[in-house]
Amino acid sequence: MGARDTVIEEYAAQLQACMYQYSRAIYRSIKDLIDPYVAPELHLEYRRSVLEQCEQTMERLARDPLYFAKPDRALFQDIRRYFPITAQAEVAWAVKEGVAAAVAFIEEQIEAGALDGGVARCRATTRKGKPCQRTPLPERDYCPSHQHLERSKVAA
Repeated sequence: MGARDTVIEEYAAQLQACMYQYSRAIYRSIKDLIDPYVAPELHLEYRRSVLEQCEQTMERLARDPLYFAKPDRALFQDIRRYFPITAQAEVAWAVKEGVAAAVAFIEEQIEAGALDGGVARCRATTRKGKPCQRTPLPERDYCPSHQHLERSKVAA
């Protein structure tokens, strides 16, 4: 059990490092758009706040990816007050693209089973469009409920 816990901790550390890179990428893409007409010490405080919000969003996304609805919207709402109205659209676009890349990375990790301690997940989606949470059959991509999808893929 100790070795498995070590592997899970290593995955978590790797994930945190990757999410750190995503938060920094978002910050770097928008830092020059922060309101330039405020006092210099206030400008520095704005930059720190934007960076902190980016990091907090990525940490939450890494910690709880399945239950963080619209992380791009949440981040933009948290940081929009630090930007002039003329830069809001560009900031919204940068946040949306950066968070989408992070979400795609997280989804890849979930599909690979890296976030569940190495346990893979079924590749199918439910009727509501959510990813199936069941464990696939051994040596397969689908769970017992969705195994018919694998047969049609092999036959094609």
